[in-house]
Amino acid sequence: MKQAQQLQKQMIKLQEEIEASTVEHSAGGGAVRVVVTGKMVVQSIEIDPDAVDPNDVEMLQDLIQSALNGAIEKAQELASSKMGALTGGLNIPGLM
Repeated sequence: MKQAQQLQKQMIKLQEEIEASTVEHSAGGGAVRVVVTGKMVVQSIEIDPDAVDPNDVEMLQDLIQSALNGAIEKAQELASSKMGALTGGLNIPGLM
């Protein structure tokens, strides 16, 4: 029982650490850069002015979508790897 309580405390601490973390992903050679928190919240989006072409809005939309998806994927991988290290690779339902 004591070990379970210890593990729970470690998981809470790790969850807080994950939520405070940020990951970054860019698309189009850095034309669009997105930062996402461990809580899967978009913290910032930066767009290089050279990437803004009023005649090709679809390209900019694709770059933004790619950067967002990449950043979210990185945030999920960060959470999974940190939790996996704590749980020894066990897949515990409800944890990420």
